Amino acid sequence: MKILFTGGGTGGHVYPLVAIAREIRRIYPKKDLTLYYAGPKDEFATALLSHEDFIIKTIVSGKIRRYFDWRNFVDILFKIPFGIIQSFFLLLFMRPDLVFTKGGSGSIAAAYAARILRIPVFLHESDVVPGLSNQTVAKWAKKIFVSFPKTEYFDPKRTILTGNPIRKELLEGDKEKAAELFNLTLSKPILLIMGGSQGAEAINDFVLSIFNHLLKEYEVIHITGNKDSKEVAAEAYVVEEKDLEKYYHEFGFLNEEKMKHAYKAADLIISRSGSGSVFEIAANGKPSVLIPLPMAANDHQAKNAFAYAQTGAALVIEQQNLTPNFFIENVQLLLLNQERVKEMQQAALDFAKPLAARGIAREILEFLMLDFRS
Repeated sequence: MKILFTGGGTGGHVYPLVAIAREIRRIYPKKDLTLYYAGPKDEFATALLSHEDFIIKTIVSGKIRRYFDWRNFVDILFKIPFGIIQSFFLLLFMRPDLVFTKGGSGSIAAAYAARILRIPVFLHESDVVPGLSNQTVAKWAKKIFVSFPKTEYFDPKRTILTGNPIRKELLEGDKEKAAELFNLTLSKPILLIMGGSQGAEAINDFVLSIFNHLLKEYEVIHITGNKDSKEVAAEAYVVEEKDLEKYYHEFGFLNEEKMKHAYKAADLIISRSGSGSVFEIAANGKPSVLIPLPMAANDHQAKNAFAYAQTGAALVIEQQNLTPNFFIENVQLLLLNQERVKEMQQAALDFAKPLAARGIAREILEFLMLDFRS
């Protein structure tokens, strides 16, 4: 049994693939199962998927930008056609029984090659509004899994609401272990501030602008992104009042083992609103303040954030409204109202779908088993 996974290469595409792959192996532990990954060259994806026993194949990836850019000509005329040809021969010799695509510009070539070779394609969409690649692949996908109830564009007859697959290990955190790992004082409410798998420069800059005011009231675990980590740490060292430094804990990136403890320790999470972050926050039952990325394709982060906030589990502050007084006032009012905090925690848990990965894994295996029996 051979399954090929493909996706764009960012954490939002790769982490769900890891979650699904783990569940497939739990349900089907036999050794005749081989999992492949085909996508653009990406060190993050390669490192992560290598630990999950994927066989990794790199394919050329192009991107269609919805604005004028000379790179569109290169990608449309050369990279995308070459990627499709490359994927065609890869799939021809690999002969996977199914292709599972997570979307993103890195997935379209493999999905299109699968169509040519009549290999079944399953698709998962994380966001309320699908990207261009998933809108295209959905036209021939056998099954379409979605995260949000009112996902746009897709045919309801082929659509299954599963939620966004998360790694169940992220729900196994411990607050005492978090205190040990991050050197927490546990003397103040704990804010976990993060910007997604690649960090968020605007959020980092905002945190620095209210740095000491924040630390007088809260203890902060701040995930800045590896790219900005050194710069943020250096600026924090310059501006911080020395008696407050014990309340600030900066990290460029937290691996899965540490991330689960950070989630458990947090009293409130401030985050971008990529689907992966939203569903991990929800499954951990944490109240949150979501700050959508304003330049996200199709404004999907804002749509994710407002769809989630309608449940009562989160507040949304758009980046253009992210001012010190407005932010601090909202956080203070929220954490002072413990009844509302409990309501948000319950709303988050009611929204969460922690078994999404297992549900998708079962759909994949049932389809393949039926195909083999027939």
